[in-house]
Amino acid sequence: METKTFNKKIEHVRLSEVLSALSYALDIVEGQPEGHVLRSCYIGMKIGERLRLSEEDRSALFYALLLKDAGCSSNASKITALFGSDDFETKKAFKTVDWSRLPHAVKYVASTVSPDSAIWTKARRFFAVGLEGQKGARQLVLIRCERGAEIVRLMGFPEASAQAIRNLDEHWNGRGHPDGLHRDEIPLLSRICGLAQTAEVFYSGFGPARAEEVAKARRKTWFDPDVVDAFLSLTKDGSLWKDIRAPELGPDISRLEPEDQVVEVTPERLDLVAEAFSQIIDAKSPFTYTHSEGVTEVAVAIAKQLDFEPEALRDLKRAALLHDIGKLGVSNSILDKPGRLTDAEFGIIKNHPRLTYDILSRVSAFQPIAQTAANHHEKLDGTGYHRGITGDDLDRPSRILAVADIFDALSKDRPYRAAMPMEKVISILDSDSGDKLCPESVDILKELVEKDVL
Repeated sequence: METKTFNKKIEHVRLSEVLSALSYALDIVEGQPEGHVLRSCYIGMKIGERLRLSEEDRSALFYALLLKDAGCSSNASKITALFGSDDFETKKAFKTVDWSRLPHAVKYVASTVSPDSAIWTKARRFFAVGLEGQKGARQLVLIRCERGAEIVRLMGFPEASAQAIRNLDEHWNGRGHPDGLHRDEIPLLSRICGLAQTAEVFYSGFGPARAEEVAKARRKTWFDPDVVDAFLSLTKDGSLWKDIRAPELGPDISRLEPEDQVVEVTPERLDLVAEAFSQIIDAKSPFTYTHSEGVTEVAVAIAKQLDFEPEALRDLKRAALLHDIGKLGVSNSILDKPGRLTDAEFGIIKNHPRLTYDILSRVSAFQPIAQTAANHHEKLDGTGYHRGITGDDLDRPSRILAVADIFDALSKDRPYRAAMPMEKVISILDSDSGDKLCPESVDILKELVEKDVL
């Protein structure tokens, strides 16, 4: 019965619907308002239509636009370390700066570095960023774009989509990043994505007139003049801006996918999405770089000992891979903090399971696992978070996931401590077994460790 219900949920669901819903998480990581990816996709696809791209190219463009920020978490930690500031705010402002104009760049750095620190600390950060200069900026872009391209390949999309993301921040005049490509050296799909992204940022931040003004001002410098002209031809009557103001843009986005190129969700495709987004999650901080993978390995190993049915095992695996997607909404100034968290900071951390639920419940195909994924910090005695529910409300997959999460967290390095010896990890799990943690799961885990399976 469970298998039928699950399969019915994903039957005839477009993959674009899944990615459109998950794009909310990418908006958060980039510090952009909700719907940034979808509005960028709409603008880019309309430009593609105006330029008369082939169906194949429009399909590649479509998924490049939906996943343009897939690598955005990979440079968050470096940005926080370099600027000494909240990575969300730093990234949000970054997209509005014309780096080719020195006064703009200086103003941005001066207003962004160490915002709550003493003047001497701000000055030190300012000079540190200045020393990094174009080389540092290129490295930050390279990390993000290469990682984004890798994730797109992992999900099985064409190389044209991957290359569109790899060269997203190249400029028509050759002064972009990461490779300094010039004019037609830049893939056309990248040129479209780059303009669509910038136009949306200025539209959301300052309105349609400003978006058009920036496109005109950067024509022949940042942007391909033909792509700019196509964009401006779409804005003449104001219909483009009216269209992207729609409160629910998802259905309109799905209709922009070329009909003969539509990709439907299959269980295998959904597995790839879960795996890809687990990598996006883990890339947010060097201290959790393999956390989702580790939790998944432990949870699946325990569940196999309990003879989970194949569909139940698959659901648990997806929940484990995506359980920390809510951490994409936590600043690296907190995630990577070497010292003790303040009460306010810990409050933000405690909210990440709620955000996990909010994100996954947007995706129809992931609704069956949303609550399990969000329960990973709950305890049998009600002392967990974010809901503080007791064992009466925790099913077996949730109990397994909670044990797997603690095991992996304790056995890996964290910014405030080194990885614990296995004996201590087991001792902590033993002490919480029964009251806080599922004794069945803890006992199986101990057996697997003793047999050197984990």
